[in-house]
This record gives sequence, structure tokens and C-alpha cells, in this order.
Amino acid sequence: MEGVIREGSLGNILLKSNIITEEDIKAALREQQALSCRFGEALVSLGIVAQEDIDWALSNQLDIPYVRLKKNMIDPAAVELLPSVLAREYNLIPLIRAGDELNVAMADPLNRAAIEAVEKATGCQVRVSVGLIREIREMLDHFFGPPVEPVSFGFTSTAFSPRVVEIVNADATGAKFLDYVLAYFIQSRLSVLSLQPLGDSVALLARRGGVSRNIGQLVVTHYQEFLLNLRKWCHSGNQTASNIRGIFNFNFRGQGHAFQVHMLRGLGGDLVTFKLHISASFPARFADLQLTGEREAQLRRVASGSGLVIVVHRDSDERCRLMDLLLAETDTSGKSVILIGEELGNGSRGFPRIPCRGGFHSECHGLITAALEHDPDILVIEDATEPESFIAASKAAMRGKLVLAGLDFKDMGSTLRHLLHFWQKHYVIPTYIRGIVSCRRVALLCPNCRKPMELSEDESAALGTHLPPGSYYKAVGCPECDLTGYRGSRYLLDLIPFDKGVVDAFEAAADGREIIGHLDTLGHRGSGEDGADLLKSGDISPEEYVTSILL
Repeated sequence: MEGVIREGSLGNILLKSNIITEEDIKAALREQQALSCRFGEALVSLGIVAQEDIDWALSNQLDIPYVRLKKNMIDPAAVELLPSVLAREYNLIPLIRAGDELNVAMADPLNRAAIEAVEKATGCQVRVSVGLIREIREMLDHFFGPPVEPVSFGFTSTAFSPRVVEIVNADATGAKFLDYVLAYFIQSRLSVLSLQPLGDSVALLARRGGVSRNIGQLVVTHYQEFLLNLRKWCHSGNQTASNIRGIFNFNFRGQGHAFQVHMLRGLGGDLVTFKLHISASFPARFADLQLTGEREAQLRRVASGSGLVIVVHRDSDERCRLMDLLLAETDTSGKSVILIGEELGNGSRGFPRIPCRGGFHSECHGLITAALEHDPDILVIEDATEPESFIAASKAAMRGKLVLAGLDFKDMGSTLRHLLHFWQKHYVIPTYIRGIVSCRRVALLCPNCRKPMELSEDESAALGTHLPPGSYYKAVGCPECDLTGYRGSRYLLDLIPFDKGVVDAFEAAADGREIIGHLDTLGHRGSGEDGADLLKSGDISPEEYVTSILL
């Protein structure tokens, strides 16, 4: 399975432990693609492993011991060191004390606030193990007795009726809580709803018209469990990442609403923010980019024949969508195509895909070399930023292949500096580069509620730009745009075709700015010029222009 699963990955740990087979991995990868879920969830969904196996493997990934709890392995004297309220609040139980060290089983071993609370209450240094939340609660009931009061989600609020609060608190998973607060979001036409951990409680804040107010509180007892559930509900990927985002689809009175969910790990739990998802469907055809006839023809020439096409974007999802678009508009009839990457291949055509993780510690360069043995006409590489991967992609282009290579850079300037470095090291030949392609997404103001604004010199300076003072437009929010102030989005293209003039300028340049200057003398247009036109016409705000175009 070399090249399919990484050393130290969840699949690799389970395979080496003889818990799953290579055929199980292949089946789970297919299920993962079909359901857009995590690899571990796919294994559980297929019935190949139990959740306990996944928890054990995750503990290996985090290098934290994993324990299956039994009564005889827990020292009652250690349990007595901790108040039952604190143990239930953070879903943990002491196992044994050895001198000044206290071993504790926790459902969330990354909850630093819980560890600090135990250390403060016991005066001991805590050593953490991973335990199942179900088994931890069984042990808590055994040693402390059942909770004096029925289990409650711990929600209090005056913004909801007592009956609604009762219904919410009867469901410890947080599903009812989420249903009611998102319904409140829609009915109250909020712009933002957030959950903010404050130590011993979690504040529920609602924002509308630029003003935030507290509409409720949660105790932290079930907050970690709710966060785990929320990650599953919005298919947010890596459970251990510090910054997670996803989409939660919510049905209210027969109408679907998509919410952006942003989760930022903090002490005592994640900071969670809900916003209505602004429609941003990626262009399906070149025509959807609204290019001039000349620029569309340039783009088609770049994505044809053989050579190296460099696709640049900091956001891997957007970069993969752009590469899928280029591939969809390329003539592939009678040609062999191989995709190398995790997220490629979501276009209308199906091609073989080889899983690979990019970045500066990837095995991508080895997979590129291996793929060439299968003699493809077109090779698409999700992330060739790592030097060896980029060199391998360049060599593939020199062998007569059309190579679409993704690079993780923020703009054309940094990409050109990268290429110049490799040119000076003799790792790339400019005549084999067909061009550089990138794009930027801008949120369009709602035409129904946008309002003119005067930008003063001080406000221009605060934006960190040289926008001339004058009349612009800003977002306000209305029922037509669900109070977001925006109605859809548009993608702006950056394209540098490597024709003879650009190649000559590239070979003579000392840095990327000289090449950009050469293009400016030729009247080159990119996302900067297109964005400036949208700013002048009132389709985007000054803030959107600065954050999406200039920064």
C-alpha cells in the first residue's frame, strides 16, 4: 500500500496491528470518497472496525496512552482526590496516584483547561490517557454514584421559552440545542452566532446590525461531547486540528440553509462561529469566468499541448477546483490522464487518482516518477510546492507531458520568485513553462441594500492602502440577502502566458518585480485591475477589495 497510506497515519497503524487489511483500506477509501467523511468514519460505517479501534489508533497518532476502563484498574484513593462535579464536568476519571503524579483517563486529552483544573484541585502533575466517554461515565457512576439530578445539557437562556430550554436540556448530545439556536438565527435574521468558552461556562452570543448580545449560557459538562458531534455533523475533517471549518446543512420549515461553521481550539473548548454560507459555486466552464475573448483564448492555449502549467492558490480547495476546471476544458479525447492528490477529480470527467499528501514532507515526487512509468499524456499534481516534487513535475513536462502543477503561494510575485530560484539553480527551463494561472474570489455586494459611503483619508490609511478618498459602497444587509449584505461571488483570473516575450523577460530578470513591470508595460490585466473595476462600479466594498485582492 506504499503511496496510498502514510507512515504513522490512522490506516497505517491499524494495518500494522492486523486490525484491517489492504482490501479494507481500499474499501474505506472508496467509502470516504462517496460519503465525504474521514477515513476512520468510513471504516466504522462499513463495519470493518469498532469506534474503540479508531480511538486506540488516534491515541497512537497523538502518542497518548489508550485505556479500556475496568473497575479493578482504578484506585479509589485516586478517585477521592477529585470532586465528582469536576470529574463529570470534564468527562474524566483518576486512575492511580504515584507520588506527585496523577494518571487520569479523559475523553478529550487535548483539553488543557481540564488538565489545569485537575492539577489545581489535586496539587498533582497530571499524566493523561485516552478513554471512551461511555466507559468514563460508567466508572463515574460506579465510584461517585448516579448524578443527583437528571443529565442535562446545561443550557440557560431568557431568549427561549422555558419549554424550549427544557427540550434542549433533555438531549445531552446537543442536537436539539443546535436545531433551536439555528432556527433562532434565521428567525431573528442574525449575521453571526457564536459559542465562546469562558472557563466554567460557554457564552452564546448573537450578532445583528454590528451589535452583539448574550442570549444564553452553557455549562461545560457536555460541551466537549457537543464539539465532537458538531465536527461529525459538518464533516469538518481532522479532529485534532486547531482551526477547523465545515458546512452544516440545516432544514427550517421545508427550506434548506447552509451554515459556515468555524471552530478554533482554545482553553476550555473550541470557539465556534456560525454564519450563513454565501453561495460561491466555482465556475464550471471558462465562460463562467466572464473573460474577454482574447483572455479566454490565451487560457485555452496555456492549457493545451505539452509543457508545465503552474496553478497557484493558497487555499488547496480553490486550487484543486481551478485545476479541475482547466482539465475539464482541455481536450482529453484519446489521451491518458493521471491525477496525483487527495482532492482532485471532482470535475465532470473521471480519471485515475493516486492519493498523496502535499507539503514539504510529502512523497509526491516519488509518485510523479512512478506515474511516468504508466506513460500518461496529462499529469495533474495537487501540490508540487515541495522542491523535489516541483523538479519532478518539471522533468515530466520536459518529457513531452502536459503537467498541471499546483503551488501553495499567495500571488504571482512570490510564484515568479520561486521559479527564478529554480531557473538560477538549473532545475527548470523557462521554454517548457506554458504559463501561470491563479484566481481570487470576491464577495459581491447585495444590489438591493448596498449603500454609498464616503472614504476619508484616515479610513483609507486604516485599510493600509492607497485608495483615493471618494465614494464607494458598503454592505448593509436586508431580507433579500439574509442580512449578510452580500449576494453571490465572482472569481477573478490571473494569467501569465509564457510566450517568447515573457520567457525573454524571465531569463533576463533579477527578481519577480521586473517581470511584473514588463507585463505592466504590455497592458497586462489581472485580478487587481478587474477588482479595481468592480470597486469603482460599486459591486464590491473597499474592505473586500483590500482583503481579497491586495492582501
